[in-house]
Amino acid sequence: MRTHYCGELNTAQLDREVTLVGWAHRRRDHGGVIFIDLRDREGRVQVVFDPDTPDTFATAERVRSEFVLQVRGRVRRRPEGTENPDLPTGEIEVLGLELDILNSAETPPFHLDDDSVSEEHRLRYRYIDLRRPEMLGRMRLRHQVTRELRRFLDDNGFMDMETPILTRATPEGARDYLVPSRTHPGEFFALPQSPQLFKQLLMMSGMDRYYQIVRCFRDEDLRADRQPEFTQLDIEMSFMDEDAIMTLMEGMIRGLFDTVLGVKLDDPFPRMSYQEAVRRFGSDRPDLRVPLELVDVGDLMQGVEFKVFSGPALDPKGRVAALRLPRGGELTRKEIDDYTKFVGIYGARGLAYIKVNEVAKGRDGLQSPILKFLPDEVIAEIMRRTGAGDGDLVFFGADKAHVVNEALGALRVKLGEDRGLMEDGWKPLWVVDFPMFEWDEDEERWLSLHHPFTSPKEEHLDLLESDPGACHSRAYDMVLNGTEVGGGSMRIFRTQVQKRVFELLGISDEEAGDKFGFLLEALKYGCPPHGGLAFGLDRLVMLMAGARSIREVMAFPKTQTARCLLTDAPSPVSEAQLRELHIRLRKLPETSS
Repeated sequence: MRTHYCGELNTAQLDREVTLVGWAHRRRDHGGVIFIDLRDREGRVQVVFDPDTPDTFATAERVRSEFVLQVRGRVRRRPEGTENPDLPTGEIEVLGLELDILNSAETPPFHLDDDSVSEEHRLRYRYIDLRRPEMLGRMRLRHQVTRELRRFLDDNGFMDMETPILTRATPEGARDYLVPSRTHPGEFFALPQSPQLFKQLLMMSGMDRYYQIVRCFRDEDLRADRQPEFTQLDIEMSFMDEDAIMTLMEGMIRGLFDTVLGVKLDDPFPRMSYQEAVRRFGSDRPDLRVPLELVDVGDLMQGVEFKVFSGPALDPKGRVAALRLPRGGELTRKEIDDYTKFVGIYGARGLAYIKVNEVAKGRDGLQSPILKFLPDEVIAEIMRRTGAGDGDLVFFGADKAHVVNEALGALRVKLGEDRGLMEDGWKPLWVVDFPMFEWDEDEERWLSLHHPFTSPKEEHLDLLESDPGACHSRAYDMVLNGTEVGGGSMRIFRTQVQKRVFELLGISDEEAGDKFGFLLEALKYGCPPHGGLAFGLDRLVMLMAGARSIREVMAFPKTQTARCLLTDAPSPVSEAQLRELHIRLRKLPETSS
């Protein structure tokens, strides 16, 4: 039905006859001459209809926005002075010779050029929203990304293999989506949170190098970079250690950015331990574009009279840290109050500060309500450690270490954005040497920081029983501009080590057999050393597209309440369907207003 896409036309087709199809983006009647901007997925071109072809002109008069059209015409230059430099097709136009209306359209719920449309409205009419050039560009970028990733993996000996969507529920962190079985009453499948166990089984099966662009499901609270269903690039390799895996994977990401965006990333990516990342930036996914760092001052605060500082300083699980903001002395009291409210989101109970007017004057050159609690030598050392100069401001966080890290870590990024300190470009990073376990104070037991199949470092095996908190894992996360885009680890491949980890996590032999029996059985029959990782494809494309959330790079996403506005899902089902599944709904008790 076409000879060319609209957006492909240029001066190379001058005087040629072409056939185009697409949507009427806009129709303009200029005193006897009708202009229609015809749009398809490759772009727009201006088509001109004049009264010299009466039947065609009459058809053009009936065209309205989003009508589906077929046009036969001749490519010609636009008259001098009417070129449109904002369009790739702006030097030419098509003189319309024949016009067929393939389908009419009602007035769309919003115009494609309207940037003020709410996200809710866009999701309700997603098929209209996806026609917008911006969204078409994002979908094209996503295709280019997956194509390049597949090319790299295919060229490096990986096999594209599928794993089950209907599987059994296993504890991997978030809630499972459950699917009732009609043929096995009272029993349920679970939708996979990831193909973790299956890709390990593929390594035990001798596949050596596996990948899959796979849909995953997690029933968790949502935010900008989370969806109930999302896409992973899932990868696993045998007979490679973590250094070899990281080197290969960063080569893949470097090639991706170079090919798709023309961007050269660091070679090699820098590596940083989990401990250093948290100490310097308050986060295990630091945004290195922000040149602000946390500085420990807890040792200086242990003897001060100010309990807000001395309490956390004397607590083994506490932390007191400072964050210097260059030119922060310009902040108004209202701005400081706003930042205090901001850190409150992360559990901080306040935000102490010192304004630095003139360092050389010591205490007299500073301004803060907390100065009266701090001896001169402590103040001087704070100024020295933070590198504070005239006009700067120093913020303080004092609380449990995790509260300080989360609050000041988030404040660091917000200050970088608000104060114009964010550097341009891309800052990739590997974060390594993660703790193997974290202590859950509520349940009073150890939990896996990643998942229970992550391998401890060989030299830390003896710490599993003697000092689990000091045990490091063979895990690694790839971070890009403050977003974790991929994470993985070497896996446990010896039965005895896996059992020791289960015991530490409080998973009994019976529970392990019930939930992971098939994996434990497979470990007995010659399991190779193996490891891998998964990239969040949606997050990666979101970053590359410069989008605000992963919803902007998914064709049909859910809202932040996990609802599809397009199809109005989830929805009730009939009593007959429920009976087939042996399910009866219990009426919830009414709540009093």
